[in-house]
Amino acid sequence: MKISVVIPMFNEARHIGRTLDGIRRAAEFARLDCELWVADNGSADAGPCIAAEHGARVLHYPGISIGALRNRGVEASSGDWLAFVDADIETPDDWLSIWKNVHAAGRADVLALECDTPAGAPWFARVWQHRNLAANQGERPRDWLTTQNLCMARSWFERVGGFDERLRTGEDKEFTLRLRRAGARLLSLSAPTVLHWGYERSWREWLGKEYWRQSGHLQWIENDARLRLLRFPLFCLGAGLCSLFALAMLLFARPLPAVLALFPGLLAAFALSLRQSLPYRQPLFTLQLALLHWLRLHAGAAALWAGFCGRTAGRPKRG
Repeated sequence: MKISVVIPMFNEARHIGRTLDGIRRAAEFARLDCELWVADNGSADAGPCIAAEHGARVLHYPGISIGALRNRGVEASSGDWLAFVDADIETPDDWLSIWKNVHAAGRADVLALECDTPAGAPWFARVWQHRNLAANQGERPRDWLTTQNLCMARSWFERVGGFDERLRTGEDKEFTLRLRRAGARLLSLSAPTVLHWGYERSWREWLGKEYWRQSGHLQWIENDARLRLLRFPLFCLGAGLCSLFALAMLLFARPLPAVLALFPGLLAAFALSLRQSLPYRQPLFTLQLALLHWLRLHAGAAALWAGFCGRTAGRPKRG
């Protein structure tokens, strides 16, 4: 069986060699014929040269969306199986062996390993990534998955028509939700994990990424205005408006109304944190995550306001 691994890339010279080496080891361990395709989005660093040196075939498509990059990689590939990996992800040696076993046993149609952050990452990057990990080792059926690492048969990709090339962000969630609606069984495994080496190294980078990620909500709403997709943008707008009102109250020297105005946004952030952190039973983790969710709500509000004003969020800067 042949597997084609597609990796979108932009200025990832720091990580792409590690990513490709890990995939190659996993293919050898699983005894799979593997072809590596790097779809480059116009990198200004040595990433494309490093990718070629590590055995990947590099496609050059500057200025297109990340979904389009993945689609172009698939178009160039020939494997019966497809895998999508981000350029800053390190996969374990048994990654593709696990996929072989899951596929052979008929346990799932689409597989992803959960993603963790290296120990040296700042606390906010570790906490933010850790929120998506399962508290208990095992497997979880999912409604959607990210494309940090993703394995499937080519037939499923073709059945749903690939990634939506119009979306700036959230294309992985939209793609896997369509797979789920088409009948694919999505599975996430909590062990082993892949490692995200492109973690945020500063608060500025973290906030910039969240602002960019939330900037895609208006596109989602235009394409599919279901209540489930409207819920988080409404939380963002509500938290942002409450904070603006609190700031206005402070300017008029009215501290009590200011504190009361902040309460709804803080409550929403704490509720989001509690939903993800409760299985861990770690109060500090819950409080740290609540702070990050509160900041994310405001980044989302700013991105939505910019979208209403016709401003498009630029690609986030790499740290």
